[in-house]
Amino acid sequence: MKKDSRLILALDVTSSDRAISLARSLNEYFDAIKIGYPLILSSGLDVVREISSFSQVIADLKVADIPNTNRLICEAVLSAGAGGLIAHAFTGRDSLEACADCVGEHGADLYVVTEMSHPGSRQFMAPLALDLARLAAQVDAAGVVAPATRPERISLIRSAIGSRTIISPGVGAQGGSAREALDAGADYIIVGRSVLQAEDPRAYVKGLLSQMR
Repeated sequence: MKKDSRLILALDVTSSDRAISLARSLNEYFDAIKIGYPLILSSGLDVVREISSFSQVIADLKVADIPNTNRLICEAVLSAGAGGLIAHAFTGRDSLEACADCVGEHGADLYVVTEMSHPGSRQFMAPLALDLARLAAQVDAAGVVAPATRPERISLIRSAIGSRTIISPGVGAQGGSAREALDAGADYIIVGRSVLQAEDPRAYVKGLLSQMR
């Protein structure tokens, strides 16, 4: 993944036409576009094929199943053109390794969730975040997901993964600060609703980039 703007767009819409239109109009401001279940389930894998033809796509499927099922999921979305994949680690090393192996075969990047950005992740994920981060390193994942809503957690997770990439969601609608997340050690900031719901998305992104600098 290139590292120019240090922004990743979370394309959390359900219309294929709107998704492709937004992706094309905003692509110059983002290093990658993250596509999750809402859009893929509504539009099919063709939307991954279309957007990956002009942008780096990270498939945010938070894959979390037995090894064989994980491989089938990964194979489907990576064959459609995704260059990155997000998976959970709480299912254990064998399940995560199935994702890592498949990602490696496709020359893509694996990002492992350590702790999510919503308040509820404090209940079960936060106590295990360092263990999940260490497991990500053990399977040689490209990086991890850590919350911009709690920058101090980014710093803690950084201590467990060394120089691996941290992508950080929660900026904007969830209240996280891009500048604070970057200062805490994030490599990329993930933004979605605050951009997609802005009256002028391009102007909003320009303002965000200015804050980040």
